[in-house]
Amino acid sequence: MTPTVSGLLLMVFGAFFVGGAWSFRQQKLPLAVQIIMALVGLAIFGYGAYVMFAYN
Repeated sequence: MTPTVSGLLLMVFGAFFVGGAWSFRQQKLPLAVQIIMALVGLAIFGYGAYVMFAYN
């Protein structure tokens, strides 16, 4: 798999996590859960961007 494809897949996966955090916010789940979910999503998204741009 090329770095572009794997980076984009990681970015999409991270965006799903961030969307899940937003959904948790709308459902009024605890703030700690929302923050953890958003941070995990942003970290995965950021790593995907790193892979895509650093290895291309």
